[in-house]
Amino acid sequence: MKSALRSLARLLPKGVVRFDPATLQANSSDAWVASARPESVAFPRDSAQVSKILAFTNRHGIPVTTRGAGRGYVGGCVPVRGGLVVSLVKMNRILEISPADGLAVVQPGVITAKLASAAARRNLFYPPDPASLKESTLGGNIATNAGGPRCLKYGVTRNYVLGLEVVLGDGTIVRLGGRTHKNRTGFDLIGLFTGSEGMLGLVTEATLRLIPLPPTRSCLRAEFTSVAAAAAGVQKILGSGLLPCALEIADPFTLAAARKAIPNTPHCDSMLIVEFDGQSSSVKSELAAATKVLRASSSRIVTAHGNAACEKIWEIRRGFSYALRDTGLVKLNEDVTVPRGRVVDLFRLTAHLQKKHGVPISSFGHAGDGNIHVNLMAPVGTKPDDRHMHRILDELFRGVLQMGGVISGEHGIGLAKQPWWNPPPPPPCAPFTRRSKEPWIPATSSTPANTSRVRPWV
Repeated sequence: MKSALRSLARLLPKGVVRFDPATLQANSSDAWVASARPESVAFPRDSAQVSKILAFTNRHGIPVTTRGAGRGYVGGCVPVRGGLVVSLVKMNRILEISPADGLAVVQPGVITAKLASAAARRNLFYPPDPASLKESTLGGNIATNAGGPRCLKYGVTRNYVLGLEVVLGDGTIVRLGGRTHKNRTGFDLIGLFTGSEGMLGLVTEATLRLIPLPPTRSCLRAEFTSVAAAAAGVQKILGSGLLPCALEIADPFTLAAARKAIPNTPHCDSMLIVEFDGQSSSVKSELAAATKVLRASSSRIVTAHGNAACEKIWEIRRGFSYALRDTGLVKLNEDVTVPRGRVVDLFRLTAHLQKKHGVPISSFGHAGDGNIHVNLMAPVGTKPDDRHMHRILDELFRGVLQMGGVISGEHGIGLAKQPWWNPPPPPPCAPFTRRSKEPWIPATSSTPANTSRVRPWV
């Protein structure tokens, strides 16, 4: 295999395919705990190079694992079968921002926050905002259909993908969708590719919908004496006819960790962050209405108006993952989703699991849509095949499914959740094996790949 990859390197410009140990190691894992070194790593600069790479690996039967910024939490870009990692981080240009058409055309390696900032300078708005937006790439967001706090009001990545350029396993370049905001011609292939975790092809260009930038924002932080009271506050907000752009919740363990690392973290058992955006007069009135709704059940409410003041409240929320990391424990990050009316039941389940198994559990996240990040805080040195952690996760996922929920709301399946992906679920004491969903391998074809062919928009 390595000799074939050396041949591939000679077909491409110098430095596109690399074999040095440092590069192999740097591309062997993501933010999850598993790791496997590839034989080589390719850094293509354009779709033509991607096409040539995949046509070659298809002919020679070389396993391919696609990679963005490597910030995922489920081992989705770990090359467990070796072979070639195709990293798209060098394809990092914003090709166009069109206020007239309300869209941006980008390469997959563009950092999410970079597009958001560039759009804002044109008075436009790209709403998807995963917590890793300063590190994650748009290609990775498309691969996982990433969400974030704002998806309660604005939706997830799929809602902003108008068109894609994709390279299939035989090297064929395909264009899907286009520049129109409505398109009801043919199958929803964009919806199929968005969230496919790199198994159907490599996205080499994306046309993304932009909307007018809300001129201002306001938010509040409501403190509570229990998670149940905070979760009830979520229902009160939404039941009052208000639609925040974000509605976040945090539990006692998360806040205790945050108080050690993040200034101004409140001393309470649970809290909500509620944000509104839009015209100044409307967000002020919505903030006042939300404050009135929560006043009776919360112990304290802090309000803010304008970007700078709101960011001071959000600093606490954005720092949760870093504060949990600073505990010194191994954070096994899950992102289950339950029907919104079952959020209280989910917190009861995590409290039960914490007490039963003696492992701290941190739960926080997007209460407005039922997507909660449940983090098992495992002892130092915990491995992917730890039986104890597997039992806890098995009970968590079974409980979530019984509530009518799903085992991932935005992170995806990857390797981490593969044992629970295909029914029937594993028995309660089954070990967490390193068996994984096979990384995407280009399918073989009976005809030679035509790497110069570009299929029309379909």
